[in-house]
Amino acid sequence: MSNAYQWIPFYEAFADKLLEFSDKRDELFELISRLSSEQPLMQYLHFERDGWWEYGHIDPFTVFGIINRMTTDVNRTMLAKIFAGAFGIQIPAPTQFTGIPVLNPMNSFFVRSGKSNVNSIDEVWNLFILAMKAAETGDFSDEFMDALEKVIAVEGLGLYFTTLGLYWIRPNFFMPLDKNSRQFISKSYGIDIPGGKCRGEEYVKFLETLKKELTKQPNNNSFPELSHAAWQKTDPPSPEHDSIPEKNIILYGTPGTGKTYSSALYAVSIIEEKSIETITAEVKAKSYSVVYDRYKKYKDDGLIAFTTFHQSFGYEEFIEGIRPVVTSNDDSGESGDIKYEVRSGIFKEFCDKAGTPFSSSGNMDFEIGKNSTVWKVSLEGAGNNPTKTECFENDHIRIGWEAYGENIPDNTNKEEYIFGGRNELNAFYNRMQIGDIFLVLHSQRTVDAVGVITGEPEWHDEYPNNKRLRKVKWLVKGINEDIVDLNAGKVMVQSSVYKLSVSVSDAIQIVKHTNPQLFTPTVKIPNRVFIIDEINRGNISKIFGELITLIEPSKRIGAAEELRAILPYSGQKFGVPSNVHIIGTMNTADRSIAMMDTALRRRFSFVEIRPDPSLLSDVLVAGIDISDMLDTLNKRITVLLDREHTIGHSYLLPLKDAPTIENLAGIFENKIIPLLQEYFHDDYEKIRLVLGDNQKTDAKTCFIVKKTDVMKLFRSADIDVPEYYYEINSEAFMRIDAYAYL
Repeated sequence: MSNAYQWIPFYEAFADKLLEFSDKRDELFELISRLSSEQPLMQYLHFERDGWWEYGHIDPFTVFGIINRMTTDVNRTMLAKIFAGAFGIQIPAPTQFTGIPVLNPMNSFFVRSGKSNVNSIDEVWNLFILAMKAAETGDFSDEFMDALEKVIAVEGLGLYFTTLGLYWIRPNFFMPLDKNSRQFISKSYGIDIPGGKCRGEEYVKFLETLKKELTKQPNNNSFPELSHAAWQKTDPPSPEHDSIPEKNIILYGTPGTGKTYSSALYAVSIIEEKSIETITAEVKAKSYSVVYDRYKKYKDDGLIAFTTFHQSFGYEEFIEGIRPVVTSNDDSGESGDIKYEVRSGIFKEFCDKAGTPFSSSGNMDFEIGKNSTVWKVSLEGAGNNPTKTECFENDHIRIGWEAYGENIPDNTNKEEYIFGGRNELNAFYNRMQIGDIFLVLHSQRTVDAVGVITGEPEWHDEYPNNKRLRKVKWLVKGINEDIVDLNAGKVMVQSSVYKLSVSVSDAIQIVKHTNPQLFTPTVKIPNRVFIIDEINRGNISKIFGELITLIEPSKRIGAAEELRAILPYSGQKFGVPSNVHIIGTMNTADRSIAMMDTALRRRFSFVEIRPDPSLLSDVLVAGIDISDMLDTLNKRITVLLDREHTIGHSYLLPLKDAPTIENLAGIFENKIIPLLQEYFHDDYEKIRLVLGDNQKTDAKTCFIVKKTDVMKLFRSADIDVPEYYYEINSEAFMRIDAYAYL
């Protein structure tokens, strides 16, 4: 087994140490409580909160979960080292954690302490002890199977959490049954997978069957290798009790199936780190508007962006391009002139800001604005100086040009700036906004502080120089970080205030690795979702260009194979953050999956959104079952054409609120008939078959009437004409008997 699984002996040694506390739970409680007060990465345990913990009540799997939450490998290694010192573990702390399903940071407890959960904690400890014994002897006792059933039945645990805990303590002996592993094992080996609140003997039988199956394989994989393979197949997300969607998905289906509707549900599930099944169940139990309101809020907060592809959409709109700008009251001072500048496209702009953290309350943290810009600021110059020291101590920044006095000249009057500083003062007073990030110059290549603008410009006459001031929040001070690579390969110039090419995400990364204490468990960088409607209508090569590779999960920023491309216009190094998910929607009536760009097909997972007649199961119009009608229409279309041109249920959903013949007639005449004309290219004989007109004996009930009076139209003209033609019978749409054959 490769070094990627070096965590196994450490985890087993950790489990051995925890076993020593099975009859000393008070000591374990005190130890974890102390560590929690000292370590920011453990503060989510909240031992200081009244009512959260009952003294001495802590289970071993919750302790193990501290190093198995969704965070960076660096943080997990740090936590492992802390435990090694606290528990006296002699084995080196792992630096790789391959093949370990992790906990959702918002759901990291196995059993929450409290008087009502005392019995559950006892049952978890009992299972832990019996599992360690089973792994040592290789024998599953009746007591173990009984204990397993009891823990699986504990509210909030279930099969996934329980088997995950067992896997952590003895990964070569127990297999976790998360959703990804269940699907992968079932597909790869055809083994029946236990589900729900299974019996202990079912899980034991499953383990024995799986071990036998693995011995037949030429590579003879272990459980950790199998777990890793399962997650590799589906790009591991942050699991709740189920997995959330992958990084890149396309929702495809025929017109009217609710692909855009579904994209909102998927977006909310990704941001909230819940399974799509959980969100769908919420919609059924409450309403779509409850979830959609959260979707709109996330969109307003900048966590979701939306665009639509079309044939003229290109790289310049999506990534970046050079665009003409008419200057007026800007840096040049020449009103009406045209200049050209590099502008970020909608996707690059979204990615550049994707690293902005949010607090657990849902509000933006660090006071960074939704549309933040990154600036360079010089505080009296390079290196250390009195102005910089004073600014660091008093939470503000200061610049000069006090010769103008408190009121600076009008920016449009270039001649008035006799002391210089026009561009810098314009940036400081007009362009720099509250919520913007700034980096403080230390040298041409390096910065020594990062902060956020929190106040408007002020004049402070008490200072001998640099009297123009703005209040700030310092995120990190006293560093020495080289930013040339992040700044499109450019060193910083003399100007005191100007916009950098550094993205917000990269600025936050500087803060994160120089001041990790700011990123407590209550502060997170959330998932973000970029929705592309009608993704198949765009020219993928034209829009993505060389960046199509960057959206692959393995090439994202922070991934093992992280890749950044140098953009042709700005020269900036650009990569796609790992927290950016892409959802595309695709109408299969426009183009089949087989005809899609190969590069797109390879990098996206496809989720079919099918017509769902059951959503209309309670809708009757004068005795006509609308659900059965839609089902019949789609079966006929599938036979005569294909399943990619069926009719979506949303066309008929208005009938739920107004089940009248007038409403039904309007839907058929104005929506369904034009759709069928497009599908069948005006082949009215097939359209008649779909509508059941071929079965009718009364022409008045036919939606499409076959007319044979051709010769009367042309009388004796000696020309070649068809024997018949077709007309739409508008009166039929208002007759309920016209729908009898649907």
